[in-house]
Amino acid sequence: MTALGTGVAPGSTKPARTRRRPGKKLTFDKVSFFLVFLGVPVVFYLAFVVSPFVQAVYYSLTDWSGFSPEMNFVGISNYRTLLGDGTFMKSVGNSITLVIVLPVVTIVLSLVLASFVTVGGSSHGRIKGLRNSSFYRVISFFPYVVPAIIIGIMWQQIYDPSAGLLNGVLTRLGFQQFSSFPWLGDERTAMVATMFVIVWGFVGFYMVLFVAGIKGIPAELYEAARIDGAGRFRTMTRITIPMIRDNIQTAYIYMGILSLDAFVYMVAMNPGGGPNNSTLVMAQQLFSTAFTQGKFGLACAMGVVLAAITLTFAGLVFVVNWLTGGHEDITE
Repeated sequence: MTALGTGVAPGSTKPARTRRRPGKKLTFDKVSFFLVFLGVPVVFYLAFVVSPFVQAVYYSLTDWSGFSPEMNFVGISNYRTLLGDGTFMKSVGNSITLVIVLPVVTIVLSLVLASFVTVGGSSHGRIKGLRNSSFYRVISFFPYVVPAIIIGIMWQQIYDPSAGLLNGVLTRLGFQQFSSFPWLGDERTAMVATMFVIVWGFVGFYMVLFVAGIKGIPAELYEAARIDGAGRFRTMTRITIPMIRDNIQTAYIYMGILSLDAFVYMVAMNPGGGPNNSTLVMAQQLFSTAFTQGKFGLACAMGVVLAAITLTFAGLVFVVNWLTGGHEDITE
């Protein structure tokens, strides 16, 4: 064994000292880079995101009216009040219904439409989408560029019982039972009609998002699946969905957060919360409590509950994605 292999210097019984690599010195450029591109965003985040949330948590423990500098610390009394408030608990139930239904329906429809316009064309020849797929993308994306309040007002007019377009079309088709049907005034249909409008407004946006993801999948994978005899459904579940899993997860979280809010759509179509509060959501109740009743402390407690539900939802999406194989690479 040579001296180099043993780590002993020639002619000596002591092991040779290992040469230490010089450490990287912090330079002005590195320090300034971290301060500008890391420090400044962190400061802004703490100042404009974390700090207001901490403030809201503190206010939720007081009886602050929102218009007076005086406030008394009441502990968790506001949260106890919320648990006994039937109207607020109804709004929580409606928000949870939205977050369960809207993301699933929107994501599924968007995935199906995205598959049609990218790889849903002829089963012979090269992989391509439906004919005139570019036109379908533009038409489906159009509702997203319209402001939410305009969409809400427009659909409120469409749903109008006496002069609405929907009832007029259904009546002309022979469905006389819909001649004066109150879509937003009937407890059985108010929530469904409202959810349809939200899905209509966002399905095109998420379709375009998924189209971008599908375009990044090698066409050879779809060609191999076609040769193996895989149908469209199997191709979607075994190739498309696993390859754009991250896109789906992101879309699901964003759609879920929007579902937990849905303030603009609900206020535009159901200002009073709908029949028997059937469409009342937490954001509506929070706004009413703060600016109509002047109970900002109680409203802040509602905001904290809404934030907790939102964070829980996002965490559940990440956990489910991880448990279903999101942390693993796609293998054959």
